[in-house]
Amino acid sequence: MWLRVGSLVMLAVCALVAARGHAQENNDLERIPKALQSSPPEPTPEQSNAPSPPAPRAHGKYYAEDALTLSAARDGLAVPLPTPAPSDWENRTSLDAADQWSVRRGLTATLSDRFNVTEENGVDVPSQQQIRNDFREGYVTWEPLARTYLEAGRVNLRDGIALGFNPTDFFKTRTLLDQASLDPSVVREDRLGTLMLRGQSIWSGGSASVAFAPKLYAPTPITLGIPYGLGAKFDHTNAANRILGSVNFETAGLSPQVLLYHEGTETLIGMNLSRSIGQRIIAYAEWAGGNQPSLITQSVAYGVRTGTLPADTPLLPPADAAKTDAFRSDLALGASWSSASKVTFNIEYHYHQAGLSRQEERDWFTIGTAQRNLLPVIGELWYIRAFANDQQQPWVQQQLFLRVDWADAMIPHLELAAFAFVDLYDGSSLSQLAANYYLSDAWSLGVYASANVGGARSERGSYPQAASLIIQVLRYF
Repeated sequence: MWLRVGSLVMLAVCALVAARGHAQENNDLERIPKALQSSPPEPTPEQSNAPSPPAPRAHGKYYAEDALTLSAARDGLAVPLPTPAPSDWENRTSLDAADQWSVRRGLTATLSDRFNVTEENGVDVPSQQQIRNDFREGYVTWEPLARTYLEAGRVNLRDGIALGFNPTDFFKTRTLLDQASLDPSVVREDRLGTLMLRGQSIWSGGSASVAFAPKLYAPTPITLGIPYGLGAKFDHTNAANRILGSVNFETAGLSPQVLLYHEGTETLIGMNLSRSIGQRIIAYAEWAGGNQPSLITQSVAYGVRTGTLPADTPLLPPADAAKTDAFRSDLALGASWSSASKVTFNIEYHYHQAGLSRQEERDWFTIGTAQRNLLPVIGELWYIRAFANDQQQPWVQQQLFLRVDWADAMIPHLELAAFAFVDLYDGSSLSQLAANYYLSDAWSLGVYASANVGGARSERGSYPQAASLIIQVLRYF
């Protein structure tokens, strides 16, 4: 996610500081009332080893948050940005509420919402650009029969067992919100839900579910940053008719989940598998595939359809027209290892066949540097990256994801965490170091330091923001 420049930029810098961020976030998120999910075959490595949060209150989770972001810009970009340079500081103050109520026997209502006020250099105070409401979830759940559920409303439906990239998380597109942490497991939990109808049945040894999300709006243009305003943003989450079916069952100790997803003219199939190896290792795989265009073709088509790009926009870098719509696969293959001292390590290989190949990535830089003064060309090149971020797709075909988490590190209630995405073509990386600490039952503190590291003609080394430091304070009620 590219904080503060939304679709175009991702934050970064290195430093480890004491506070309470990712652990706090994971524990906080466990306390948020959640929709019934299509359960992964096994608990994810992160869920299996997450530290126990403080005892939950009788009601939901209510808190105030202040997150100050300091950013360092990168000079001399190989491919210049067609837009003004991002802000070098921003402060977001938020009121957050997530709760669930029993309406009557067998019927519950769930709401999750956040109201934000932001300040940054270059924006007048007061301004409409300062206020935003994030209506994340709002739905009712009915249990007409034992272990059979019907849901209606805005639901954050999450599928997939990997941590860094989820090929079967089909409802992740256009759902990004501002976060203090760049950790993908945090981003996935705290995002916009989709307006849908969903049914689920659970039985001994398995479950099945079907979800339908209707089209309410025509696709809208990608914006710079998270859109401001008080609207519900259903134009982001409900711009196409979508249906998803999934089945979980037990077989040979693998507990697979099989999914079938349809949107527009595309039908994708997916599968999740996980297996414990001994007491401390969990191996897992997540795959999805189907006929679909390349990322370059998808982005240009979307830009033309929404009026952002001219109708005669060529494909840049050039793509083989005969291969723009073919069967393509996404894969996340990984393993988790946990120690007795509450250290958890994850390693994942990510393959996104629709992403840029090694040659296409080189061509992106070659074209951008050779035609750096042609605004239409530069705009299209950056639009491809903005589209990938908006859809939460990797930009290149192959990357590595590493993550380590240490709960109760050195002292109780302190968690240290770090992760890195590594582009396997050019070796550049996005990394984040986090320190999170519970000051008391009512207060917590988090500090996040991130960096985009690499050469000028590399994926991460070409981002406008080289580094960021975020300080987060939470006050619970």
